Amino acid sequence: MDVRGCGQGLRDDEIEAVAMVVTAVIVNAMRGEPSSSRDALAELRKRRALLQRIGEAPDCVATCQAVIQLCAARSSGVFPWETPRWWIKRRTGGTWEDRRLCDDATDEYYRQKLRMSMAMFRQIVAACAAYVEKKVTHYRMPLPVEQVIAFALYRWASGETYESDTSAFGIGRAIGLQAVRDVTSALRQAYPNVIKWPVGCRRAQILRAFRDKGFPNCFGAIDCTYIFIDKPAGAPSANYYDRKQKFSVQVQVVVDLDLRIIDVHIGYPGSVHDVRVLHNSQLWRRAQAGELFDAPSVSQPHGVVTRGYLLGDNGYPVVCPWIVQPYGGIDQGHEEERFDRRQKVARGCVERAFGRLKCMWRLFLRTHKMNLDTLLQQFVAVCALHNILLDVGIDFDENLLWEVDENGVRRRVDSRAGGNVARTSTGTCCVTLFETGWL
Repeated sequence: MDVRGCGQGLRDDEIEAVAMVVTAVIVNAMRGEPSSSRDALAELRKRRALLQRIGEAPDCVATCQAVIQLCAARSSGVFPWETPRWWIKRRTGGTWEDRRLCDDATDEYYRQKLRMSMAMFRQIVAACAAYVEKKVTHYRMPLPVEQVIAFALYRWASGETYESDTSAFGIGRAIGLQAVRDVTSALRQAYPNVIKWPVGCRRAQILRAFRDKGFPNCFGAIDCTYIFIDKPAGAPSANYYDRKQKFSVQVQVVVDLDLRIIDVHIGYPGSVHDVRVLHNSQLWRRAQAGELFDAPSVSQPHGVVTRGYLLGDNGYPVVCPWIVQPYGGIDQGHEEERFDRRQKVARGCVERAFGRLKCMWRLFLRTHKMNLDTLLQQFVAVCALHNILLDVGIDFDENLLWEVDENGVRRRVDSRAGGNVARTSTGTCCVTLFETGWL
């Protein structure tokens, strides 16, 4: 249609108005940040030439309705706010599309991939959304909160590499790294008290449970495990070389009879002995100050009076009065053998907790690449998830404790993989303490 034709055409002032609208739309579409002053000058010249062409040739505009349609298309998202750059990976969805909330994904599928039910996943999303959600920018839409949290859970549960996990979720590796950091921080802020030293009714329940096992005033069981890592870069590798001839980081936890983690301390290299980790713990100083073991005094055999202690193995020092160790040795009397057997049974809760924790979140089961700056926070976040799932009664799949090796033989997973070599000692009492709460 000839806009300058008689009768049906536009007046000069209308044409000028249409040209101004088109100019505004096109200039907005060309918005971007130049990388240098030379690029900025070139961009300015392009825009000036465009404005001149529009001003000199308004015939290129057919009608005002065409401009309105163009603006409507821009506002509805048909055209991107900015042209995607060639190095931006297109998001394809991948595995995430199989577990979207709007799909018919079953609870069993969620338990298999994310280690929890769909309802529990929604609760975690609701609690962490405020800390994970990103602002909408003119660059492109951020990932949905559900996808970010699901990726972090899938990463911890599968134990696969970032390349494999991000490909399954249709995102880039850098975005995957940031997603794990964001979810780790969000869990820390959304559940600040999920790992803490027991108080009130919870403390009374723990003391009653251990008393029924024959250990009154016992607060929990303590032990160590390793998190295996690749040879660390930028750090003395000899410090991380443990007795299993692998590179690792020490983790020390306190667990109650319900397998709930009440304290965790992590960060020392694998070559460090349990005793050194113990004496450098903040909770050691808290126990020395009398802030932790405050149960009513109970008289034990041989005139021992205690207000609280932990159960440990022979790897801890005999001079500490806050850990009850087994007698050990070869030539044991009937009473000593009976005590060691009962102590081992009660202390087994920490072994079972290691099995459930590592087999459920397999990233921490075997050797893998890990940034030591984020390793500590990620493991504590997984400990928090461990407690959260226990609190809501999520059943543990016993099949996770077994695996098929390269020869096709089904064997039990070695989930403990830690602790220093136990030594024979005479029975005594000792307590070791670990840093409560988040690191």
